[in-house]
Amino acid sequence: MSPPSLPWWQRTTVYQIYPRSFQDGNGDGIGDLAGILSRLDALHDLGVETLWLSPIFDSPQADFGYDVRDYTAIAPEYGTFDECMRLIDAVHARGMKIVFDMVLNHTSIEHPWFVESRRSKDSPLRDFYVWRPGRGPGGRLPPNNWQRMVGGNGWNRDARTGEWFWSSFLPFQPDLNYRNPEVERRMLDVVRFWLARGVDGLRLDIFNALFEDASFADNPPSLRLLPTEENPSGFFQHFLHTSDHPDTLAFTRRLRAVVDEFDDPPRFLVGEVFGSPAELRRYTGERGEGLHTVFLFETMRTPLEGPAVRALIESFEAEFPAPLIPTWVFGNHDRLRTTFRLGDDPRKAKLQATLQLTARGVPFVYYGEEIAMPHVDLPFGEALDPLARRFRYLPSVAARGLRRLGVLLNRDECRTPMQWDEGPNAGFAPAHARPWRPLPPNARTVNVATQSRDPRSVLHAYRALLRLRAAHPALHAGRLELHPVGAHPPEVVAYTRRVDGADARADVVHVWLNVSARPASITLPSEPGARVWSTHTGEREAPRGHTVLAPFEGLVHFEPLPRAGAAYELASSSSG
Repeated sequence: MSPPSLPWWQRTTVYQIYPRSFQDGNGDGIGDLAGILSRLDALHDLGVETLWLSPIFDSPQADFGYDVRDYTAIAPEYGTFDECMRLIDAVHARGMKIVFDMVLNHTSIEHPWFVESRRSKDSPLRDFYVWRPGRGPGGRLPPNNWQRMVGGNGWNRDARTGEWFWSSFLPFQPDLNYRNPEVERRMLDVVRFWLARGVDGLRLDIFNALFEDASFADNPPSLRLLPTEENPSGFFQHFLHTSDHPDTLAFTRRLRAVVDEFDDPPRFLVGEVFGSPAELRRYTGERGEGLHTVFLFETMRTPLEGPAVRALIESFEAEFPAPLIPTWVFGNHDRLRTTFRLGDDPRKAKLQATLQLTARGVPFVYYGEEIAMPHVDLPFGEALDPLARRFRYLPSVAARGLRRLGVLLNRDECRTPMQWDEGPNAGFAPAHARPWRPLPPNARTVNVATQSRDPRSVLHAYRALLRLRAAHPALHAGRLELHPVGAHPPEVVAYTRRVDGADARADVVHVWLNVSARPASITLPSEPGARVWSTHTGEREAPRGHTVLAPFEGLVHFEPLPRAGAAYELASSSSG
């Protein structure tokens, strides 16, 4: 498949911005749209091509934007609608794309639809949400045994009407009733509203919970205590009737049809869903007629070890063959920062970035990963995160113990302000402002300005990798060929990215990852004029034949592209 046949979203790199924590533009200690706008050139220079903004819609901020009060208005703490449109235009003016976070599953309890819905059983909007009478005397028992994704009874009794409404995440986030055709129509109109205003794609929050079973049968028991990325059931319940319903899978096609109405440029959908790669593939459809792609969170629990990384690549290649495409994501606003899992080792951070930005797939970089921003240990009792407040009875030592198991209860810890420079508030906010969440102790040494001056920093590695990815069609559009087992030491994962053309050697890039704390010997191709880029030594002329990889070193071997070819791809990488 030649590069021009791939849509932009298959070739892009995505950078997630948590708006509240990215840049304070007005001095109130909260990140906002003006702040994002002021940092666009820095993001463009970094080399990311698509920006994903966590929700900026009007919200009571009980879950910091994931509880939407008005889908077509901007939260006043983030700015105005006009500022939003200026940001969209400024992103496009730099040849970049912008993706919005869309919460289709639920609204805020303060959304006008829900306010009207709970007014009485006879409300014309009652059926916009999932209401049910309770069981037992006076209907004081929940309608069934369904639990929330985060544990606990998912039904909420309304004192005014005596009935119960369903919320799959937190009590102040009532689920919409997609079995009501009017709900689906209005929510698809919300999608059209933003796509018509230039938004290039949507990230779909907890998309797998959209439809519940119409019979309201009890969920069966399970032996699982905690859900994982591969199996979302937990809290001793199998979420058979509340997750991954066949009607949700059918809805993907109707949503895709709406998105396909906008094709200049094409738009795309990425879904937050949970399960094994084989199960997640169902959301894209066998021929790619559903969501364009889905998050594959298996990356977050895969140890940085040779056999495990190789198995992960094999799984993604088997379950998401072209024209489908996997995603590579190691962190987001809900999960432990990747530096925590990597032991705050910058060698591992650079090696993981090499994997993420050279394997076949769409990389999603969470803000701050490019400088290895730390996971911050914050007092559990002082958390603002509603999930942490839900578990506030747990002692901090228990929360830290769960963190070591990969479970994050206080999401404030991965949402701390971006670290830009050595100045007050790390450049996130003016000196007089108090950032909404505290900065880590190392903010004066771990920041963009400091790492910009260090050619061996994590930031320099990201910049180099993003430049190589944009310039080489093999890296953003080529197929992936894993090197055979036994071709290298077992701790080395190696693959070739290749694009064929009129010349069979149109673009070929080889990648070696030494995923171990020991040196490893490899043999490089003997190609005159080739160059290599290393996580340890940067770019240089390629040595020929035998070489030794240092512990946790990544090596990318490539031939310089003809000037015209490089210019074409750099231009086309931001086009439709």
